[in-house]
Amino acid sequence: MSRIWQICLREVRAYFVSPIAYIVMTAFLFLNGLIFWLILNAFSRPGGPSGSVMQIFLARNVFYWFFFLLFIAAITMRLFAEERRSGTLELLMTAPVTDAEAVLGKYFGALFFYVALWLPTLLYVVILKRYSPLDMGPIASGYLYLFLVGAMFLALGLLVSILTRSQIVAAMISFVLMFVLFLVPVFFESLLSSSRFLQSLLAYMNTWNHAGDFSKGIVDSRPLVYYATSTAFLLFLSVWTLAAKKGQ
Repeated sequence: MSRIWQICLREVRAYFVSPIAYIVMTAFLFLNGLIFWLILNAFSRPGGPSGSVMQIFLARNVFYWFFFLLFIAAITMRLFAEERRSGTLELLMTAPVTDAEAVLGKYFGALFFYVALWLPTLLYVVILKRYSPLDMGPIASGYLYLFLVGAMFLALGLLVSILTRSQIVAAMISFVLMFVLFLVPVFFESLLSSSRFLQSLLAYMNTWNHAGDFSKGIVDSRPLVYYATSTAFLLFLSVWTLAAKKGQ
């Protein structure tokens, strides 16, 4: 555990020392602020949408998903691709560190940075609470959803980063795979009415519907199991792939 923690701290320092990290953080907060402002404007107009501002802000708008996947790809692209390109991966793997420790250390570092990106958005909750009463339950479950779906996609991005030496290639492949994983259940669930099994499977994987449920305060055990098992499986694949790459 201590070696995982050391690798995690190394990754966190690498994120916050790099100027790219601050560019990512600035762009992330700017775009989130813009989306929040647009949602507020929509609610302030006559005949605006019903519901809660935070319900739409927390993953229930199309803008969120496009930028969210881009930022996940940007966070994970350097994890192993940069190590492989610069030749420092061999130094890391010849140290007394197991493949699982290397993967988990880098993963937790990326997860910490991801959480740090979202923390400033809690100010939106504070601002809204000053002007109207808020139900904190759906907001808490909405942020739980952001953590769960982010953890899964970070694990996918880490796996892709192990497979390539180029950060740009890793980011592009990660974005495409995540976009497909998001879009396929959304678009094909209703089209596969002839197969109840496939329809149920796609409904189980439908992150868009999960976002709607969590933002309403509905925390179902099935999405929890889906995100937890998917994240664990992708991390397992990452460990296995890293071990295979060492033999090449």
